[in-house]
Amino acid sequence: MKLSQFKFDLPLNLIAQNPTKRREDSRMMVIERKTGKIENKHFRDILDYFDDKDVFVVNNTKVFPARMYGRKEKTGAKIEVFLLRELHKQNRLWDVIVDPARKIRVGNKLYFGESDELVAEVIDNTTSRGRTIRFLWDGPEDEFRKMLYFMGETPLPKYIKRKPDEEDKERYQTVYAKHEGAVAAPTAGLHFSPELIKRLEIKGVRFAEVTLHTGLGTFRPIEVEDLSKHKMDAEYYNIDEEACRIVNKAKETGKRICSIGTTTMRAMETSFTAQKLLKPSEGWTNHFIHPPYTFNIADSLVTNFHLPKTSLLIMTCAFAGYDLIMDAYKKAIKDKYRFFSYGDAMLII
Repeated sequence: MKLSQFKFDLPLNLIAQNPTKRREDSRMMVIERKTGKIENKHFRDILDYFDDKDVFVVNNTKVFPARMYGRKEKTGAKIEVFLLRELHKQNRLWDVIVDPARKIRVGNKLYFGESDELVAEVIDNTTSRGRTIRFLWDGPEDEFRKMLYFMGETPLPKYIKRKPDEEDKERYQTVYAKHEGAVAAPTAGLHFSPELIKRLEIKGVRFAEVTLHTGLGTFRPIEVEDLSKHKMDAEYYNIDEEACRIVNKAKETGKRICSIGTTTMRAMETSFTAQKLLKPSEGWTNHFIHPPYTFNIADSLVTNFHLPKTSLLIMTCAFAGYDLIMDAYKKAIKDKYRFFSYGDAMLII
């Protein structure tokens, strides 16, 4: 399949700028793969589709406040620094994106805070906008972390045209977020409230947790028309024994496995056995799933409505079929579903 097949026109007013008042009140489009039936529901109705001993697999990554604003030495020019990942804890080395990048060269110092509480030095160029920086900090690690949290802001995507506020610190994070390392929220999980999880557990649904630290590469536009030539950025993942035990027991007894989000699905599709069971492992994955593809672990998927021509939309089409998903997106636009991170959900069964 070609990249141009995943293009569609999206009215800008359908891009959600704020979350719904309550997490589970977002709308949910339900798509049946076998029959092609499409229904409009609300996310809280997910209770009606799963039974005792079915399993939801969630991504427990935690978003950190990755966007910072600093000043360049001498000129005082304002520079946005987006922390991608920590490369070396002791040396305080970070992989970052800087904007505007043309002004930032190796050897430059960047100052953060009203009184320059934090200083970083640029030590390498990685891509056109990418840099490696070293924070010049002699204090203890926990104080450094506190300073990063104080200086950083919630990394809302650029298509949300407002400054992050206090509410975003909570809402751009799943209620089960545990392991810090993501620079973007695994958005399918944002629809779960503690109450909804409790109601699902009372019904007998089990939850298994995996970790995949969502990076910006997940959302990066694909530049090649031939999908087989696209290279994903590698992202760290971890699947432990406990998650495998829960998932595999359900699989062996014919129960349903629902992947909450495309990041969860990518982690699981990176680590399975010849018997199509989930396998414990950790490392880095750059697995790019595009049609045609046979999925090995999950038989249902919760995901949000994605940008045209992205790896997320392409994976969703691989799971449910190209024609069905493109029809569903047309319906979503007609029915005024809210798109992207703070938007509505799709359940594919």
